[in-house]
Amino acid sequence: MSELLLEFLSEEIPARMQTRAQNDLARLLGDKLKAARLDFEGIKAFATPRRVTAVVEGLPKRSPDVRDERKGPRVGAPDKAIEGFLKSAGLNSLDEAETREDKKGSFYVAVIEKPGRDSAEVVAEIVPEIVKTFPWPKAMRWGAGKLRWVRPLHSILCLFGGKVVDFEVGGIKSGKTTRGHRFMAPKEFAVKDFADYEAKLRKAYVILDGEERAARILDAARARAGEHGFALVEDEGLLAENAGLNEWPVPLLGAFDEEFLSVPPEVLATSMKAHQKCFSVSKGDDLANRFVLVANLEAEDGGTSITQGNERVIAARLSDAKFFFDQDLKVSLETRVPQLKDVKFHEKLGTQYERVQRIFMLARDLAPLVGADAEDAERAGILAKADLVSDMVGEFPELQGIMGRYYALDQGERPAVANAIAAHYKPVGPLDEVPSEPVSIAVALADKLDTLVGFWAIDEKPTGSKDPYALRRAALGVIRIVLENGIRLPLLEQAKAQLPANGESKAETARSLLDFFADRLKVYLRDQGARHDLVDAVFALGGDDLLMIVARVDALGRLLDTDDGANLLAGTKRAANILRIEEKKDKRTYDEAPDPKLLEAPEEKALAKAVDAVEKSAAKAIEDEDFGAAMTAMAKLRAPVDAFFDAVTVNADDSNVRDNRLRLLNRIRSTTKTVADFSKITG
Repeated sequence: MSELLLEFLSEEIPARMQTRAQNDLARLLGDKLKAARLDFEGIKAFATPRRVTAVVEGLPKRSPDVRDERKGPRVGAPDKAIEGFLKSAGLNSLDEAETREDKKGSFYVAVIEKPGRDSAEVVAEIVPEIVKTFPWPKAMRWGAGKLRWVRPLHSILCLFGGKVVDFEVGGIKSGKTTRGHRFMAPKEFAVKDFADYEAKLRKAYVILDGEERAARILDAARARAGEHGFALVEDEGLLAENAGLNEWPVPLLGAFDEEFLSVPPEVLATSMKAHQKCFSVSKGDDLANRFVLVANLEAEDGGTSITQGNERVIAARLSDAKFFFDQDLKVSLETRVPQLKDVKFHEKLGTQYERVQRIFMLARDLAPLVGADAEDAERAGILAKADLVSDMVGEFPELQGIMGRYYALDQGERPAVANAIAAHYKPVGPLDEVPSEPVSIAVALADKLDTLVGFWAIDEKPTGSKDPYALRRAALGVIRIVLENGIRLPLLEQAKAQLPANGESKAETARSLLDFFADRLKVYLRDQGARHDLVDAVFALGGDDLLMIVARVDALGRLLDTDDGANLLAGTKRAANILRIEEKKDKRTYDEAPDPKLLEAPEEKALAKAVDAVEKSAAKAIEDEDFGAAMTAMAKLRAPVDAFFDAVTVNADDSNVRDNRLRLLNRIRSTTKTVADFSKITG
């Protein structure tokens, strides 16, 4: 067994592409080796700003010989069948095939023997294929060549068992050399294997592993800030980006003028992050006039000149940001609202101004349902999108809502209104907080429901993996806001009220939207550990109160975790299956009440009595919204149902008795459906 080492050295690879590139290299290389019948022990891939590397451990020196037998047509089969067999087996004539006998007669067999190949020969073929077909999101050509790579490709290192695998692609010959850091160790050097390669790269100021570079940045950045009594404002995305920008990261601490602290901290942090990839630094709860930059080398002066250069750029950028902020404060949010007429939301759904008219009215309607002041909800809905036309949000779109809050507070709006402007976009991801203040909840729900209803009305629904308008995220946002705040919200009625007239009826479109919510709720609850089939079982009963649906699902899950619940499920499904078969055969339903006079066996009498009692107690519990009690009542059916099936033959000889017993089975089915549709539950 030997080791394969492969490296592609190029100009700087964009940080956002590096993780995918190393994963793609591992996948492509592994798939092609396996397709050539070359198994291996493991494969690892790495990416730095200038290189993508893979190392394959435990690769045999040669692929195994293979003997394959392919059964063909019978002797005497039509010529076309024989021709097709010969072609598929790669044979020239029947003389190259064997004739064998079985119970059905004689037939042809092609014995195909494929000798193994040297692994180096295989690698020399597949690496050029990988280079030519590598799935970069964007690739380029350079010079007079036709080869495409993310950036100009300089060299390809390829060693198998310590020896160079010879090939050429796009005029680049494979070899055993690479280069280190562009500035601190630019000279070429040879390597023997992966261990030698990694060690020499480190001496040449290149840390190969991206996770190690990120850890180094984080530890050193914390230390730089801590040395002066500050704390690093950590940012995973920025950390990953810096790890992708630097082969030898060296964090340094810089400063900016305190006058810029009058600008909102989100603006300062965003400006430094967007323009210079710098981390913010805090002092207690407040942002400090410091930042951490990440240099890509160890400067002779300790980084003083690099820091000063970044400070000059940061000062200019923050000066721009302060100018935008000061100018924005001169214009009221209310004055900006009409400008939203020039901002298109969607061709079929109008402008942001038209959308605001819908949002503020819906927020006002929702206010009583979430305990919010209707006037505040309406006001926040009117102003929620106004900062979209501000200079600051024009420069940094990610600050929408956040800037609206600052402008609203500066202009004397009530805190609840200002907070709602900032929070109405939330949650923007699964880990993001949901709005918790009543006015914020009302506006956030209005924003998301308007989006969902609007796109459902124009039949622009998510399909497969495509969701260009983030409708799944909007639905999940509604679900999280409702559940995490314990809100009773009739989604179906809200959707009907908001839907405009279209080709489908309002009820059908609203029902389709509710089904979409059901799918999203299943995803949400599955992440919480619940079973999706239980969600189906509860949703099948109708209703659009997500809070109550989840309460039912929880109670149903607890019931089915008990022996009584599991056995009741089995008995109910048995009853439903018998009913389905007999109703299909008889072409009728058995939904009439059982006749007490036709109940013969003690077990069917006991079951009828139990069903009556359980139905009443479960109905009372459901009316009181005590779903645990409803499930407890339902569990009492387990024993009489088991006894009935043990002692009673449903298809009795007497047709009247048979029909009555089928009606009794229907009572079981209908009674359990007061809590869930057990037919939707697996198991």
